Amino acid sequence: MAELTGKTALVTGASRGMGRGIAQRLAADGALVAVHYRGDSDAAEETVSTIEQAGGTAFPVRAELGLDGDVETVVTGLRAGLRGQPLDILVNNAACGNLDTLFAGAIGQVTPRQFDEVFAVNVKAPFFLIQALLPLMRDGGRVINISSLSARVAVPQQIAYAMTKGAVETMSRTLAKELGTRGITVNTVAPGATDTGINEFLHAPVIRAGMTAITALGRIGRPDDIADAVAFLASEDARWITANTLDASGGMFLGPPSAPVG
Repeated sequence: MAELTGKTALVTGASRGMGRGIAQRLAADGALVAVHYRGDSDAAEETVSTIEQAGGTAFPVRAELGLDGDVETVVTGLRAGLRGQPLDILVNNAACGNLDTLFAGAIGQVTPRQFDEVFAVNVKAPFFLIQALLPLMRDGGRVINISSLSARVAVPQQIAYAMTKGAVETMSRTLAKELGTRGITVNTVAPGATDTGINEFLHAPVIRAGMTAITALGRIGRPDDIADAVAFLASEDARWITANTLDASGGMFLGPPSAPVG
C-alpha cells in the first residue's frame, strides 16, 4: 500500500462496480482520485465518501460520455478538483451501460443507433479523453484501458461491444509506442465475468454454475480482482510494462472442460 502517495488519478465510470473498486484501491494506495460518473450523483458521492472514510482523498466529476462536449466537461471538472496538480494515472473504465446495446444480439439484430452509441462511449470518448489529458499528464504517467474477455472469445450476442474492445486494445498498443518517449506506459486490463450491478444475470444459479465451470480458477470475478490488476499497472513495479493486455478473467475459456485433478 501507499505506492501512489502524491499521485493523482482519474477513473471513468467510478460510481459503481469495477470503476468504484478501482477508485477505492487507487485511493487506498495513496492517490487523489477523481471519481467520474455519468448521472447518478448519489452513487458517486457514496464512492467518494467510502474513500474518505477509509482515509483517502477523492472528488466527483460529472459528464455523460458519448455526447458532444463530453471530454471538455471531464477536463474542466478534473482541473477544478486537481487545483493545479498534474495528472499521473488515467483509467478508462466507463463503458456503454445500455444492456440493449451490450447484448444487442448477432449482426442481424444490431441497429445503427446501438452501434454508434457503443462506439461513442467505448472508443471515441477514451480516445479523445487521452488526447485532451496528455498535456496535463506528468511524464512517467500511466494510461490503463479496460477491455473485455469478449475481445478474445467470440460471443455473437456481443459483436458490437466486442468490436469496441478490440479497438481499445489496438489503441493501447499504438499509444504505448507513441508515448514511450515520455515514459508514459499504456496497458489494457481485460476482465471476464465479474460480479457487478450491471451483470446481475450472473446471479442466476444456472448461469453462475456455467460460468464457473469454464473458469480455470473456479469462480466468478469480483471488482477487487480487477482493481488489484489495475493498481499493479499503476504502480512503480509496472514501470517496464507497456503495450500489454493483462487478462484478468481467472482463466475463462482456456479450452474444453477437463477431468477433475486429484
